[in-house]
Amino acid sequence: MMANQIGKFFMPQRGADPVGAIADHLRKFWDPRMRAAIVAHLEQGGAGLDDPVRQAVRRLKEAEAQK
Repeated sequence: MMANQIGKFFMPQRGADPVGAIADHLRKFWDPRMRAAIVAHLEQGGAGLDDPVRQAVRRLKEAEAQK
């Protein structure tokens, strides 16, 4: 799953908030339809998503809700 690959890239980076970095990447580089699809996937259980990616998608959802 592409989101997990993004998560694996950001997890080992020192001095950073990997969950925030993953959420930021998804916000900046994913098409709104892709973001909506991963949020919907998480709401349906998020099968296959690694924990940091789950947290990032939750942040993304919260940020989208505040707009």
